[in-house]
Amino acid sequence: MNYEERDNYGMYKVDTRGGPGPRLMGADTLNGNDVYNLQGEDLGDIKEIMLDVHSGQVSYAVLSFGGFLGMGEKLFAVPWNALILDTVNKRFTLDVQKERLESAPGFDADKWPDMSDPTWAKDIHTYYGTRPHDATGTGFRT
Repeated sequence: MNYEERDNYGMYKVDTRGGPGPRLMGADTLNGNDVYNLQGEDLGDIKEIMLDVHSGQVSYAVLSFGGFLGMGEKLFAVPWNALILDTVNKRFTLDVQKERLESAPGFDADKWPDMSDPTWAKDIHTYYGTRPHDATGTGFRT
């Protein structure tokens, strides 16, 4: 369920100064949202949002790709700052070719990586061309 379907009380006010969509959103409104690439190809959907509890920042969206009815799907941790909210189509955009995503570092639903491992995080950010949050808590695309 996206934020618009859940906004019975006007809690998701759109902030036109900072980009598309509301400035604050409930994390559970993002689960299940579709992710497409710039070519309009369906890359899957968001299964989970991973928060860095110490900084209070969203670190990754776990993207589910492939498989059928949950069987054979592969999960990918995509840096949050690699995703772009598309409010017109009510989905996220990820600037990656479908073939590149298929060969991205992924994992099975029953064997998650240690996402707090700095080496793992560096590899993921390098793959997607992003940088982890800096000391001020903001992320930057490279």
